[in-house]
Amino acid sequence: MRLIQNMCTIAEYPAPGSTAADCCLGAAGRRLVKIAVVGASGVGKTALVVRFLTKRFIGDYERNAGNLYTRQVHIEGETLAIQVQDTPGIQVHENGLSCSEQLNRCIRWADAVVLVFSITDHKSYELISQLHQHVQQLHPGTRLPVVVVANKADLLHVKQVDPQLGLQLASMLGCSFYEVSVSENYNDVYNAFHVLCKEVSPKQQPSSTPEKRRTSLIPRPKSPNMQDLKRRFKQALSAKVRTVTSV
Repeated sequence: MRLIQNMCTIAEYPAPGSTAADCCLGAAGRRLVKIAVVGASGVGKTALVVRFLTKRFIGDYERNAGNLYTRQVHIEGETLAIQVQDTPGIQVHENGLSCSEQLNRCIRWADAVVLVFSITDHKSYELISQLHQHVQQLHPGTRLPVVVVANKADLLHVKQVDPQLGLQLASMLGCSFYEVSVSENYNDVYNAFHVLCKEVSPKQQPSSTPEKRRTSLIPRPKSPNMQDLKRRFKQALSAKVRTVTSV
């Protein structure tokens, strides 16, 4: 898979009868693959998305309200438009999952889902099975492509989940599994998204009639552009330099 275009901003207010992708991709007419990234709070979902899209790692983020990004990629002879929906962290209560309607819309909108947990947080791992079940309930009658990602593989000194457990769980759920360190290794992140793009076939995607297009939109997603991400990256670097200098 080869990135062929800079990340672009998706319009917050698409024209009537058009999709957010139409606003960003124009007349290119690329096949669209929509991916939702889902998991507990603090597992590194935003870092995972930004790492895939920009190859950069930024350590600190503001609390995520649900950003939507898009890029064009070239995969196995076809140019695709990939939209990645970053979602707010899921909370778990005594009665089970607490999934907002915003999150449910994101999952229904998606052609594929990345389920993320952190090897430093056992509760985030326990959440994966419930999330997978929830995803399947929101896509009745279809087998939505799902990949399970175990993040923070570099933090072995605070590990709470053995990678073998993640592999066993993914196998039981019928999903691909990747253990990644977003901070240290881009290739594993790349491979996880690559697999999902390959699993989403044209036949699996819904037909784009005007009625379906309008109802599939996620209302008013926040859409940071490349300049915003570069600004955050520079701020993170500046903070690290100040820390080293003070020492």
